[in-house]
Amino acid sequence: MRGLLRAAAALALLTVWLLPSGQASAASYSVAMKGYAFSPASLSVPAGSTVTWTNYDTAPHDVKTTSGPLSLHSPMLNKGQSWSFTFTTAGSYGYVCTVHPDMTAGITVRAARAPAPVPARTSAAPREHVHTTPARTPSRTANSAPAMTMPSPTPSAPEAAVPQTTAPAAAAQPPATQAAASTARPLDPLLVLAGLVAGVAVLCLLLVGSRTSRAQREAP
Repeated sequence: MRGLLRAAAALALLTVWLLPSGQASAASYSVAMKGYAFSPASLSVPAGSTVTWTNYDTAPHDVKTTSGPLSLHSPMLNKGQSWSFTFTTAGSYGYVCTVHPDMTAGITVRAARAPAPVPARTSAAPREHVHTTPARTPSRTANSAPAMTMPSPTPSAPEAAVPQTTAPAAAAQPPATQAAASTARPLDPLLVLAGLVAGVAVLCLLLVGSRTSRAQREAP
């Protein structure tokens, strides 16, 4: 029973680990306050990143912006203390330690790039060529006897022969299912694997619960 529970927990952890990378947390960066200087003094990070300042000097330090889209001011940090801030607004930030004005540094926050749109796949309708064949008329052979016709009382004008034509068939339209399949994007294999793993974990939990209830009923 415990083995089944452990297997279900392992499958759940595997599902979380196999999630798409787009759901991962943003990057983190560190700045050291050491030797009365910020290290690194210049930093470039994408929007959404978290920067952590840590004081390694015996003297206290802080972080206060002198320029940039936002105004920041950290608490006073003693030796071993840290302070973090997540930058969501792009721009250039300059900051300084108010206790030691010679300690200056800067951070450039880059704007997050939007993913490029994926063009939809379209399939051109196949062109069909319709061939028309003229209607065949019976031909007279040398052995066939001429047809006997009765003279009409009044001569009539010969009727104009009406040509027989065959209307071209309409071009076959591609099935709607084929167009839908061509424009639909393929399923993510990681999502399919995650669904299968989750289903196996639920089945294991249901099996353990049924065995436990059965054992309780059979107990005196």
